[in-house]
Amino acid sequence: MSDNLKRYCAIRDALQQLAPKQMTGNQIRHLRTLAALISGIVGSGKVNLPAVASKLPDGKQRDSRVKRFERFLKNERVTQETFFLPFAEALLASLPEGPLVLVMDASEVGRGCLALVVSVRFKKRALPIGWLVGKGNKGHLAQEKHKELLGQVALLVPPERRVVFLGDGEFDGCGLLAALGERGWAFVCRTAKNVQLEEAEFPGCLFSFADLCLCMEPGQLIEVSDVRFTAEGLGPLLAVAVWQSGCKEPLFLVSNLELGQEALFWYRKRFLIETLFSDQKSRGFHLHKSHLWEPARLGRLLLASCLAYIWLVFLGAQVQKNRLWRRLVHRAGRCDRSLFQLGWAWLEECLNEGWRIPVAFTLSKQ
Repeated sequence: MSDNLKRYCAIRDALQQLAPKQMTGNQIRHLRTLAALISGIVGSGKVNLPAVASKLPDGKQRDSRVKRFERFLKNERVTQETFFLPFAEALLASLPEGPLVLVMDASEVGRGCLALVVSVRFKKRALPIGWLVGKGNKGHLAQEKHKELLGQVALLVPPERRVVFLGDGEFDGCGLLAALGERGWAFVCRTAKNVQLEEAEFPGCLFSFADLCLCMEPGQLIEVSDVRFTAEGLGPLLAVAVWQSGCKEPLFLVSNLELGQEALFWYRKRFLIETLFSDQKSRGFHLHKSHLWEPARLGRLLLASCLAYIWLVFLGAQVQKNRLWRRLVHRAGRCDRSLFQLGWAWLEECLNEGWRIPVAFTLSKQ
């Protein structure tokens, strides 16, 4: 059996184990095409369809395989609800106990499109659990899109789990923050220095973060509790201005947590989502070089690239736990590879040695 066939069969079997049991015949065929896409993306390190098709052994011409993938990406019946959310729900259930740290951010994909993604923190990686794709270059998406994606992801989160939501300055809209608070989720979002604030004890006395940082110095943190946020008066909330050592200017945060240091502790974990985007793009699957321009098709392509990413992180986590495995793919003493890179290296080792290929889209609680 060829390496490409072994990889595809292992992925197909793992997907079928977690897929909804009531799938129709057409949905089962779509699931197999999804397995082929995942296998081809990992095998080629690219998302462009000819490269993906070159890693799928099915006895047909490459052009036929490309057309098969094109039909999959055009098919309106291929949805996140059927072909991703069951896997995302299982992923969240498999994570260690403790707060779920969710991060929302956007990144350019394909031609002239933005992917708005929510990911969950696992160790030093951010694992995607939901997304929306829309037209637009780098910049802000409408707040209604933020709330739409939030509602989609909220259906996956077990009600008993504590959630901490993190976002940069794009996600400080009052509508989104109010929706987070209504769900009982903690949040920490970056905001602008000129945003309007009002202390509950001094109604009508307005100020901004710019006023707070007039006398700030590097290494200093200022927090003001029980404030009303923006002209809409959302609150009471916590306003935090912090000037971290080595930074050129202060950072401004708004949160429904009680302490500034706690808000800063969580916000520092937001940057993990940048590793997700870099692994999906320049350091991994080159999603930014896809020639697709239609948002719905890019959204379906993300079904495959995100599941591929979760699988490789799973492999990396297994390698990290097993000293013998780690020594085979990395130098002894110090490991400077990410879980994503470790997983990819271990897959190649399995194929080289003819070993069984472990495939899973959940993570052992550890």
